[in-house]
Amino acid sequence: MKSNKFRIAVRKFDAFESSIEKIWKLFCKKTGCKLELEAVPLDLHPLYDTILKEDGLKNGVWDVSLINTDCITEAFTSNSVEDLTSYIEKNPPEDFPNGWSRSLLYKQEFDDKIVGLPFHDGPECLIYRKDLFESIEEGVAYYREYGKPLEIPKTWDDLMEVAEFFNRPEENLYGTTFAAYPDGHNTVFDFCLQLWTRNGELFDEDKKIKLNSVAAIEGMEFYRKALKNTKAIHPDSCEFDSVKSGMAFANGNLAMMVNWFGFASMCEFLEDSKVKGNVDIANVPAGPTGEGTSLNAYWMYVIGAGSKQKDVAYEFIKFAVNQANDKLLTLEGAIGCRKSTWHDTDVNNEVPYYYKLEELHKNTRSLPRKSNWSEIADVIDQLVLEVINTSKDIKTILDKAQLEIDRVENI
Repeated sequence: MKSNKFRIAVRKFDAFESSIEKIWKLFCKKTGCKLELEAVPLDLHPLYDTILKEDGLKNGVWDVSLINTDCITEAFTSNSVEDLTSYIEKNPPEDFPNGWSRSLLYKQEFDDKIVGLPFHDGPECLIYRKDLFESIEEGVAYYREYGKPLEIPKTWDDLMEVAEFFNRPEENLYGTTFAAYPDGHNTVFDFCLQLWTRNGELFDEDKKIKLNSVAAIEGMEFYRKALKNTKAIHPDSCEFDSVKSGMAFANGNLAMMVNWFGFASMCEFLEDSKVKGNVDIANVPAGPTGEGTSLNAYWMYVIGAGSKQKDVAYEFIKFAVNQANDKLLTLEGAIGCRKSTWHDTDVNNEVPYYYKLEELHKNTRSLPRKSNWSEIADVIDQLVLEVINTSKDIKTILDKAQLEIDRVENI
């Protein structure tokens, strides 16, 4: 018997949940669809488990799911998601593909097949309190202490120096944080950022993953020192994922942080935000000789290979990514993916730095597309935890992780 439920697995986040609910109502009003939406919000690991590990997309448990770029290769190679190519050829989304930056389309393309449509975006960037940086009093005090002007940090060392200046625990204000919670994502992103911003590469000349390069050693030495710097860092950093660090910033407890663009935007929409109107963004800091490269990861809609309602599913996700709904998503507090949204007057009135997304996207790097990326990420996660939680020699930690990576890659 055909179910009257339309099931969507959603990454747990208020803006995701509210926007999908609103877009579904608009979809039903437009099309006359009578199905009942069952959108289930899930944290990162339970979401991964139900859609891929437990074959929920493949077995028809979910009609549609949100999925991030980390997992899309595994979803494709395991035949868990529907190929959308024929749907798009017959009935393309509004202004497809020109309405999006190329950086938001290529991760879901495999062998001329398209398996997802962009949902939520926002590369990593430096997010800072412009009221602190533009304060004359703060500028005078900084010059008196350091003998140079107070400026937006361009290097990691600058970041920590300025963080020490703004670190005022007695005022519940801390200089900065790193999202060091061990979830196979945040620590992995930080490892890659430290590597790339020091002109390092994740692959060697033989296209094998290399974790024990000179740039990686330098990056992890910095990372350990930074997280142990109690004169600059939020004391809960090792318990922070990106969401918790974003909330700490919105609560006025951080002067600056490297995080996803969405957590800057959130500060302008969140009802309880204490920093609304006082936020701006800049490029990710660089190593001594590197460049401030940003990390690009994004969320997309996919249709379950086992869904019994694929035609409705495609019509819904096509509708959900049109210009009006991409803007709706953004005004709910998520990050729209369309160029039209980035330059929209209403959106930029709410978030004055929204237009900077297009520039950020010109200097982004992405994690590699590998079907066993989750296993590789676990190895990187563990090495970063050893860096944070032990005093072992950094090179020794990375050499051990390299042996494990070699084993994983040879399976």
